[in-house]
Amino acid sequence: MKQKITLSGHSLIFNIAFVVLNLMGLTFLAMGNHENFADSSGLFNMLGLILMILTIGGLIMFKGKMMMSTVSRVLVGGLFIVSGLVKANDPIGFSYKLEEYFEDGALAYRIKELFGAPSFSLEFLMDSALFLSVLICIAEIVLGVLTIIGGKIKIVSYFMLFMMLFFTFLTWHTANCDTEATFVDRDTYEMSDPLAQLKLDQMKANKENEDKTDDKNITIVSKTSSELVIDEVKRPQCVDDCGCFGDAMKGSVGRSLTPNESLWKDIIVLYLVAWIFIAQRIIKPNKPKENLLFTLTSMIVVIFFSWVFGWYFPMIFGLISILGALWMLRAGGKILGNYYGSALLVSVLCGLMVTYVLIYTPLKDYRPYAIGADLKFQMSNGVEGEYESMLLYKNKKTGKEKEYSSTSEEYIESKVWEDTDWEYKDMVQKTIVAAVNPSIMDFNPSIRVEDMIDAEKILPFVKSVLDTSTVKLLKILSLEYESEMEIPIEEYELDPEGFPADEYTILDTLTSINPELIDIEIKDALLNQEQVVILISRNLSEGSWGGIDRMKELYKLCKKNDVPFLLICNATREEINKFRKKHKFMLPVFSMDEIELKIISRSNPALLVLENGVVKAKYSKRAIPAVDKFKTNHINK
Repeated sequence: MKQKITLSGHSLIFNIAFVVLNLMGLTFLAMGNHENFADSSGLFNMLGLILMILTIGGLIMFKGKMMMSTVSRVLVGGLFIVSGLVKANDPIGFSYKLEEYFEDGALAYRIKELFGAPSFSLEFLMDSALFLSVLICIAEIVLGVLTIIGGKIKIVSYFMLFMMLFFTFLTWHTANCDTEATFVDRDTYEMSDPLAQLKLDQMKANKENEDKTDDKNITIVSKTSSELVIDEVKRPQCVDDCGCFGDAMKGSVGRSLTPNESLWKDIIVLYLVAWIFIAQRIIKPNKPKENLLFTLTSMIVVIFFSWVFGWYFPMIFGLISILGALWMLRAGGKILGNYYGSALLVSVLCGLMVTYVLIYTPLKDYRPYAIGADLKFQMSNGVEGEYESMLLYKNKKTGKEKEYSSTSEEYIESKVWEDTDWEYKDMVQKTIVAAVNPSIMDFNPSIRVEDMIDAEKILPFVKSVLDTSTVKLLKILSLEYESEMEIPIEEYELDPEGFPADEYTILDTLTSINPELIDIEIKDALLNQEQVVILISRNLSEGSWGGIDRMKELYKLCKKNDVPFLLICNATREEINKFRKKHKFMLPVFSMDEIELKIISRSNPALLVLENGVVKAKYSKRAIPAVDKFKTNHINK
């Protein structure tokens, strides 16, 4: 007679103990590979390995596979829902991270390296990064819900295993990326492409300098009248943040997971998914009582992570998704009354949320430019690192190494430098307090003086810089050559005899901007303005400017009320002038790095209202307020 598969297996008590100890072993292994427990890593790894081996054996002997897979379903299902929602809250931000991985020197370099395929590239996926971002977000949430309700576990387990293998490979690459490594990249250029000639010039320069350098990094694979194929030695582009939880970790906990922490997070989830995959044949769709149990326990997981991220929307959305999926099973009829119908309903709910955040803004803004953020604080909340130089000695007999502080009593009393059994090896730096960068580092809009027009010059904070950066010049006529020139008045006063009256005539005294003033930076001025309105555009040509007329009206309103209104973008002066001419909008324009503009707002364009450096309002391109509403909310407060 075939034994009935139950949650208890051969022994409910023993299997519960095995599951708990198994998870403890997994925790010990993760701790043993974390830098905070480096001193005890051997002990934690040994304990973890012993517990894992013993408990896996125990679960097999006592038929505890069903119980372990049940616990895994609860943990993985809840985590997938929260992880998917955090990404779905900011799919554009996640797409930026995917673009980083799709660059040729990033994830593709591993494939080139492992399989000897220099032509392999993932750059063709960059244009689809946003689509893939949305697809992954929705897939995570749907798989999480189906895992919890026991729907199509066989198919779901395959998808989850594939997804976790991919994510684990991605985080492994991130954690082990070596900026000093090299790889061979094969590129194809049309001969009409200026880059083709540039590469040929680089190769020629390398040849000419081969006696002075080993940098022979470009070789021709083939060359025709129309095409050039080269192999080039490059260094990988290491991504320092996998983007696993978007900006949520930074905005809630204060920092992202380190690459090693992200790797171990994925290893743990992969391990739990493996249990579900192994047990897929014995997992049956939930019964009504099981649905209640799985819903309640998985919601505890969702609530925990919602608390960690300081965002309780996943609790509401997760519960609605699970209950909606169960409702569809009963009310979906012949066509939709199944798990495919449940998956479709959850997909629709996710699609509505993603559509909203793409049209407007993320439901929860974790970035340092969120409404209410004090930018002055965000620029100064870093921690300065504290380090100590240590002397490293090695025992010649045992090979044991020991570090000493050169000023410590231990070092002085040991007189290790006199002990012939010990030898000095090196000076090493020990971290006392790790440095932490401030939340905002690259907010620094500026403009070249030569690019300014009246729109910028009339701004009070620009005008004050110009007024205090002037020099006096003398306009002098050379009688011999009948030509005019301008010289600093100090130069003339230092050597008046160098300009004799019979050879030179002073025509006029002028005041001009100091030629040494190249750029004007306005960061401090913006942060200290009582009120300033900033239009943000990371790319002028790709911006949605359907509401430009409303922006013009807001500009007029601000100008009338002496509130500075300006545009910060990433564009050349040629592009800026083209934009002004096209839209007949002669507003002040300053430049800044595109990456920082992407952080400020996912919308292109967006409107920001600052008051003494505090973000009072942020409007997406589709939510730019009418003049009357803007006046009421911001001008006539």
